[in-house]
Amino acid sequence: MPTKSSGFSPSSNSNVTTEILTMKLNDLDVEVIHKNIKNVHLSVYPPDGKVKVSAPFSMTPDIVRVFVISKLGWIKKQQNKLRAQEREAPREYIDRESHFVWGKRYLLRLDEKDAPPSIELRHSKMLLSVRPGTNRGKKQVILEAWYRNNLKQSIPALIEKWQPRMGVSVHRFYVQRMKTKWGSCSVHSSSIRINTELAKKPQACLEYIVVHEMTHLLEPSHNSRFIALMDQFMPKWRFYREELNRLPVRHEDWGY
Repeated sequence: MPTKSSGFSPSSNSNVTTEILTMKLNDLDVEVIHKNIKNVHLSVYPPDGKVKVSAPFSMTPDIVRVFVISKLGWIKKQQNKLRAQEREAPREYIDRESHFVWGKRYLLRLDEKDAPPSIELRHSKMLLSVRPGTNRGKKQVILEAWYRNNLKQSIPALIEKWQPRMGVSVHRFYVQRMKTKWGSCSVHSSSIRINTELAKKPQACLEYIVVHEMTHLLEPSHNSRFIALMDQFMPKWRFYREELNRLPVRHEDWGY
């Protein structure tokens, strides 16, 4: 039986929204989060393949255990993928360091001058202009803001392209750093979130993630209907998914 690591008993408080348990299956630790939801969701998180299950309160621990056992083959496959995925070395933001924009490699060139920071792409060079004495952390902030802005400029056209094809409407989109996912969707607010790291990947991969999250507005879970819809909208979506999972990711992150 699982042991409770935190949370509250539903029977002791009618206002409880979550209950967190830890389940042990041989050498596999599974975090089980009971929520006020209708369907069960299984996730394997990078970088080490941590397993989490979100389940409705009506799903007993024994049923959750049977569900996880039935998915052990899939879980092991996902864990192996995550552990094998190539990771970038930590960025130092120094001259001739490699950085990627839309899948293309650029060599960083620093230019210190007393002016507002800027970034410019020149052939195979990324020119980062900063004030003298700018530290590594500030350089990272400048570059990540630039990546975020690139995505904010690119995503609206993709949403406009796919909304009439899919028969859905995205009310808002957000761009932010995400440590465990390329994107996410809120069906309730008809909004999607996109990981800033996608500004480094080929633009076709960004389009795949946008379509993936928009498809969740039609089907919230990754069930057979979701797969059929993805096959209908973007027949090559598996190729783009594999491309994303093949490319190097941040040294501290992940997979999709």
